[in-house]
Amino acid sequence: GGQRPAPAAPPGRPQGECLQLLLRRSREAKNRAYCPYSRFPVGAALLTASGELFSGCNVENACYSLGVCAERTAIQKAISEGHTSFRAMAIASDMGDHFIVPCGACRQVMREFGTDWDVYLTKADGTYIVKRLEELLPLSFGPEDLKK
Repeated sequence: GGQRPAPAAPPGRPQGECLQLLLRRSREAKNRAYCPYSRFPVGAALLTASGELFSGCNVENACYSLGVCAERTAIQKAISEGHTSFRAMAIASDMGDHFIVPCGACRQVMREFGTDWDVYLTKADGTYIVKRLEELLPLSFGPEDLKK
């Protein structure tokens, strides 16, 4: 469950209807966030290399350290369904004046699956900027470093 093919798009940066769907799914996921402590809902939508979408929201816990971010929820859902190659992620929040950015832990989890994919950082009004994962986590450590 949870995987729905996105409209066909060429490899690389999602365009048009595919991009709009990715952004919309991140907003929809944000609306499902479980965040009674921070009151800071976040949603993420992840586009796989095969064109499927997985969304996630933050899920908090009374034992604060057990909470999980939206970005990691989306990635774990995709991985659990057999997807390990990603093209893009969109992240949504209710921040009005600033673009939402992933925390350091999420950047490292995202980095596990390569540095050459796009992250759409949005504002509440739907505007966005795009960063490559390499830009969000420069000089990163990844799986290939364990082979050196």
